[in-house]
Amino acid sequence: MSKESRRRQRTGAQTTPTPGTTSRPPSTSGSSPSSPVSTSPTGTVRSGRRDRSRTYAGAKPSFIQRNRNLLVGIAVIAIVGLAGIGMFAAASQPVYACSTIWQPDATPTPAEGASPQPGYAQPDMGQTHIANGTTVTYTYCPPASGRHYNSTGTGPIAPRLYGPEDRVNPQGWIHNLEHGGLVVLYRGDSEGATEAGQAQLRAFFDDYPPSPVCGFEAGSSVGPVFARFDDMATPYAALVWGRVLPLETLDEAAIKEFDATFGERTNPEQFCNPPSASPDASAAPSGSADPGASPSAAPSAEPSPSAS
Repeated sequence: MSKESRRRQRTGAQTTPTPGTTSRPPSTSGSSPSSPVSTSPTGTVRSGRRDRSRTYAGAKPSFIQRNRNLLVGIAVIAIVGLAGIGMFAAASQPVYACSTIWQPDATPTPAEGASPQPGYAQPDMGQTHIANGTTVTYTYCPPASGRHYNSTGTGPIAPRLYGPEDRVNPQGWIHNLEHGGLVVLYRGDSEGATEAGQAQLRAFFDDYPPSPVCGFEAGSSVGPVFARFDDMATPYAALVWGRVLPLETLDEAAIKEFDATFGERTNPEQFCNPPSASPDASAAPSGSADPGASPSAAPSAEPSPSAS
């Protein structure tokens, strides 16, 4: 063996491959020398086999993910429904309350030769004007005075017959009383709320005489108002400012007498001078039941729905 051969053995050098053979590079993967190494047709060493990437199906969608659109739709419907319930509750909520269902005290027997005064005086509750929608608690119901609206269409309200389903609040027709108008009320459980009762009220309204002082016709802004009102002790009641005539039936003659005696005479805003002095002092309203009330503006020269 020559020196060159011995040197190669010592250094581990590879001998030059003979033509037509393929040299195998040393294994770098830690496998045994006998492990075969893959080579390409050109003789270059192929890279090791790559691990196949395993694809896994994604996790099963959650209930919320699968039903997202349905849940959003249900939530929207629920929100709209709650809003509608709130609006209905607000619309149906009464804008007034009553501390007392008023019952008149017994009146003394009139003096000999004196005429009994129709109706009863009710303690005064003031005449303050308030904004539309303001809730009021009246000390007495039905109220013949008190705080009320002062806006076209809401107070005073149009004189006419209002049916059982019409929404009519005392804050509106109290302003009619303030102007001298007559208000006739019927309870929702009375004969006046029936078809026959409404026909009777309609005929009574249509034939109602002019107002006792100014001579306003029934269709004028100071004409009578006929409306439903449930918070009272009797099926019917007639009111002028500060005075109430409770009625068990629709006594047309009694209502006309009541209006002729006190109509346009006790109200704080008068459009015409009464032909004579007001009835005796007992007919006038007593001291205010609303200490915080303040008087409204001075009377207007001509009545109108927006007058103060």
